[in-house]
Amino acid sequence: MSGTGALGIPEPDLWAAAAVLAFAGTVHGTLGLGFPMTATPLLALFLDLRTAILLTLLPTVAVNIASILRGGRWRRSLGRYWPLAAYTGAGSVLGTSLLVYTDPEPYRLWLAAIILLYLNLDRLRGHAPRWVRRRRRLALAGFGLAAGLSVGTVNVMVPLLIILFLELDEPPRVMVQVFNLCFLAGKLAQIGTFMGADVFGAAAARVSLPLVVAGLTGLALGMALHDRIPTQTYRRLLRGVLWLVAGILLVQFLAWVRT
Repeated sequence: MSGTGALGIPEPDLWAAAAVLAFAGTVHGTLGLGFPMTATPLLALFLDLRTAILLTLLPTVAVNIASILRGGRWRRSLGRYWPLAAYTGAGSVLGTSLLVYTDPEPYRLWLAAIILLYLNLDRLRGHAPRWVRRRRRLALAGFGLAAGLSVGTVNVMVPLLIILFLELDEPPRVMVQVFNLCFLAGKLAQIGTFMGADVFGAAAARVSLPLVVAGLTGLALGMALHDRIPTQTYRRLLRGVLWLVAGILLVQFLAWVRT
C-alpha cells in the first residue's frame, strides 16, 4: 500500500484510527455510551479536529443504530423525547457549519472542556437545574440545541444531556437510548450539512467503511464482555484515558495560540 491514503491521511494514521474506533466501540458496548467521546479526542491527538469528526461520521451512525435496537422498547423513548432529538439535529447544523467555515483548532479547548465536565459530573449531582421539570419543553429545547451545537463542533454531547437527565429522573436504559437517538439525529444532520458544503462525499465514505467495521467489531466485543468484566474496570480505564487526553488537548490549544 502507498504511504498516503485517501483524503491525504497517511496509512499509519488510518490504521491508528481503526484501532481507536475499535477501542471506542468496546467502551460503548460495555457502558452503553461513550463511542464519540472516546474516539474523537483520541483521533484529535494525531489528526485535525475536522478530519477526526469526518472519519467518525458513519461509524457513529452504525454504532448508534445498533445500540438503539439492542436496548428494546425504544419506541417509547422516541415518542417521549423526539423533540430533544429534533433540537439536537437543528443545533448540529449550526455547529457543523461553524466547523466547516471556521478554523477548527480553537475547538480543541471546547473539546477539552466538555471532557473535563464529564469527568466531574459526580460533583454536579444534587445541583441540576431545578427548573427543568417545571419548564420541560424549554429544557428540551435549550439542552437539545446546546448538545447539537457541541456535537457539530467537537462530536461530544453526552455531558450536557446527563446534566438534563439528572433532573428528569429516567431509568438508565431510557437515558442511554435517548442519548443514542439524539446522537443519531445530530450525526444525520451533520452528514447532510457536510455533503451540502462538499466536505463529505464518496471518497470520505470509502475511507469510513472499514472504520465502520472496526467500530462495530469493538461494539460486539464490548457487549460480549459487558457481564464478564466489572463495568467499573472500564470506567476507571476510560476516565484515566480521558484525563490524559484532556491535558494533551489543552497543551495543543496553547501551542496553537502561541503560533
